[in-house]
Amino acid sequence: MPPSIDVELNAVILAVSDEVPRVLTVSGPAGVPALPSGRLDIRQDRTLDRALRRWVLEQTGLRVGYVEQLYTFGDQNRHPEERAGGPRVLSIAYLALVREEVPSNGAGWRDVYAHFPLEDHRNDRPGALAAEVLPRIEQWIGTAAGADEARLRRERAQAAFGLDTTPWDPVRALERYELLYEVKAAAEASGGMAAGQPMVLDHRRMLAAALGRLRGKLTYRPVVFEMLPEQFTLLQLQSLVESLAGTRLHKQNFRRLVERGGLVEGTGKLSASTGGRPPELFRFRREVLIERPRPGLGVPGGRS
Repeated sequence: MPPSIDVELNAVILAVSDEVPRVLTVSGPAGVPALPSGRLDIRQDRTLDRALRRWVLEQTGLRVGYVEQLYTFGDQNRHPEERAGGPRVLSIAYLALVREEVPSNGAGWRDVYAHFPLEDHRNDRPGALAAEVLPRIEQWIGTAAGADEARLRRERAQAAFGLDTTPWDPVRALERYELLYEVKAAAEASGGMAAGQPMVLDHRRMLAAALGRLRGKLTYRPVVFEMLPEQFTLLQLQSLVESLAGTRLHKQNFRRLVERGGLVEGTGKLSASTGGRPPELFRFRREVLIERPRPGLGVPGGRS
């Protein structure tokens, strides 16, 4: 009899509110946060996309709009069912971007940076990076079998964490998490310290993959407009991009990028915000999708 395989679908659903990127979670075993997920019904589900949307609706009460396939996670024995003698479980993760709504069935929104505190550099480099993580990485480098392996380990750490003269790259979120896991500085690793709140199984790895993917997309696809209201101010747009990128951006440079790229257009209306001169409201120019092959914002690089 050939080995059996089950396919699981996982949804990384992201929104931004009050300058905080949030991920939609459900309650996993022992109350540990988990991503909405469910098995593919090979008889009922005509497509993976429809199956994912069905599971999200059943578990959270929300209908998602923009969805894209993220990554397939299928390492041997990654799932407890397989370790107990059951089928190999392949988990296909999807990224969905929404405007925050109130979910149902006990689902809730959680701060992404509660799970990845090292990823938020909007105010400064997180103190835990130097105090807790880098000593563990130096210890890991020191246990290399030889000089060549030590050099490769140091290069990997430099690229992931922006050490020495290497710049911090927000897109490398997944590489950082996987290195933290390897050096046992992630809560999910045996004996690991909590460099961020854990999630069930490898769901935090999925969230790291989604964060890195979204940060990369900021440079070439205007996906962030899925997370904004129909009309918004330029400050709202910049704050949203900063919250996702985890870095601060130069105000005038950012606005020049947006205007030069033809991504938005003024509505002629003013925001109803109180205090000072009310700013103009803008809308996303969908025409840019056919005017340019990669209409991004030119970020997430900023100052850090």
